[in-house]
Amino acid sequence: MRRLRARRLTGPCAEHGEGPVWHPGWPGVRWVDMLAGDVLTLMPDGRVHRAHVGTVAAALRPRRGGGAVLALERGFALADDELTEVRELGELWTDPRIRMNEGGCDPDGRFYCGSMAYDETPGAGDLHRLDRSGRSEVVVSGVTISNGLAWSPDGSTAYYADTPTQRVDAFTYRGGELVDRRPVVRVPPEAGAPDGLTVDAEGCLWVALWGGAAVRRYAPDGEPMAVVELPVPRVTACTFGGPALADLFVTTSRQATDVRRYPAAGALFVVRDAGRGLPVLPCAL
Repeated sequence: MRRLRARRLTGPCAEHGEGPVWHPGWPGVRWVDMLAGDVLTLMPDGRVHRAHVGTVAAALRPRRGGGAVLALERGFALADDELTEVRELGELWTDPRIRMNEGGCDPDGRFYCGSMAYDETPGAGDLHRLDRSGRSEVVVSGVTISNGLAWSPDGSTAYYADTPTQRVDAFTYRGGELVDRRPVVRVPPEAGAPDGLTVDAEGCLWVALWGGAAVRRYAPDGEPMAVVELPVPRVTACTFGGPALADLFVTTSRQATDVRRYPAAGALFVVRDAGRGLPVLPCAL
């Protein structure tokens, strides 16, 4: 199996870094410090810009017409490109024990984000979808820790992880719906747990392994192909970016981590020339 090493790009700037996104209309790669409610941007000069958008910043994607769509603690929001004006679209639930966690857009421009319980109660979350009219609905129920969500290069398959299952599942994307769910990657517990993921231009999956100090690349049939080794245990998500979509950006967390032993926990890492990614799918709302 091919072994790659990541280089640290920032200091430990996030308590719980997640959800990296590369969009050429933004100054640089963006990711969230989720439970701080902040979106972080790596600026061209290497500074990390922090924008506070809510009590929780779970996920974001660019909008086709400019600006961003966000998942906050209990619902969705729209913002300008600078993230200075945030308009919430209303709470989807009122239970303070439940929050949004991670998401992404489908090829038709609808934005998804999965919810979970703060205490990780099994089955307490759902996968929510925001359509192009601003209407929200649940598309997968009974989720524990909703993670990942990325599409194959041809848009026919979606990949999704409910972390405690130790699997990445595939859905057929047919008629705008997620159908025919089946497991494609099984992660042994000693390797960590599947967290955020991305798909490259060859259709292979790059899966961040929470507790595994790594990102692994898998073939579409689930065969391991490569591993990115990191100097911190809580690896949360990854995406391709840069002008050629060749650099793999990796987010990490300081949660449940001995930061004296792992002082780089919470930093953003990169693997230069790791492969070739796919352009981000934007929101059509």
